[in-house]
Amino acid sequence: MSKQLEITLKRSVIGRKENQVKTVHTLGLKKINDTVTHNDTPAIRGMINTVSHLVAVKEL
Repeated sequence: MSKQLEITLKRSVIGRKENQVKTVHTLGLKKINDTVTHNDTPAIRGMINTVSHLVAVKEL
C-alpha cells in the first residue's frame, strides 16, 4: 500500500506568482483550509515543494 499525503491550504494565493496559483489549483485546493488526499508520488512532492510556504502536509 502506498503512502498517502493530506495537503491543506493554509495561506491565500492572492498576489502569488501564476505558477504557484496554478499548482495549488492542480492539487485540488480552492479555498483556505481545503484539504485533499493524494498518493505520495514524485510529481506530487514536486508540486508541494513549489508551494510549500502555502500548504501544510501530513503523511497518513
